[in-house]
Amino acid sequence: MNSALRNLLGSTVGTLPLTVSTGLARGARWTLYPWTSYWRGTHEPALQSAIARLGGGSILGWSCWDLGAHFGYYSVALARLVGARGQVAAFEPNPRSFERLERHRRMNRLPWLKTYQAAVSDQTGTSELLTYGDLGSTSTHLRHDGETEDAASAPVTVRSVRLDELVGSGELRAPQFVKIDVEGHGHRALEGMRGAVAASRPILIVGFHSDREVEGVLAVLGPLGYRWEVIGAPALDPAIRVGSDYLFTP
Repeated sequence: MNSALRNLLGSTVGTLPLTVSTGLARGARWTLYPWTSYWRGTHEPALQSAIARLGGGSILGWSCWDLGAHFGYYSVALARLVGARGQVAAFEPNPRSFERLERHRRMNRLPWLKTYQAAVSDQTGTSELLTYGDLGSTSTHLRHDGETEDAASAPVTVRSVRLDELVGSGELRAPQFVKIDVEGHGHRALEGMRGAVAASRPILIVGFHSDREVEGVLAVLGPLGYRWEVIGAPALDPAIRVGSDYLFTP
């Protein structure tokens, strides 16, 4: 695709409305471009299937958290599945991705979907989102352990939140399901919601991006008796591997 066409699709044309044709969010209103796999319903089919099986196929009234929501595909899908008696909280620190997430929430008229332009972490305050000059990338992330931050990383200051604080204040309900896909920061996010996880023992799906993330997540969930299985692949490997999604059940 040439740059002129890409720029055209990324502007007003990219926000033209259409309907998700199949998959977990089938029937939802969406925008044309980019990431057309969302509205085509072909995005991460194994992960979609795993979520569709939650609660024996019905999660009406559940409280769900989507950490690393991107454009909100799973947030919108979950909000439609839990219904008005449920609650979904979507967190996305990237300002460009958050803008599209919020657009999709409005398009689908989902007031019980709460959106936060924030990174979930083990501290409340601000953090640096490393963008490497491309806010359109899905790999923008908070600084990894040992990662050097310099001018080339083009950091953007974003809000960070501890979810235990939001639960403690009554702003959010404790979760029954949590999706975590935060580009290597999952262990920090989980540390900041340790209390809510211990109390409500939700089902979790975690996408792993670093060995340190794996170690940190297991350090929190292991003592709580969580079991895990890989999503979308035979369970032949006894170890968790970076680059795959895993289902954790209490």
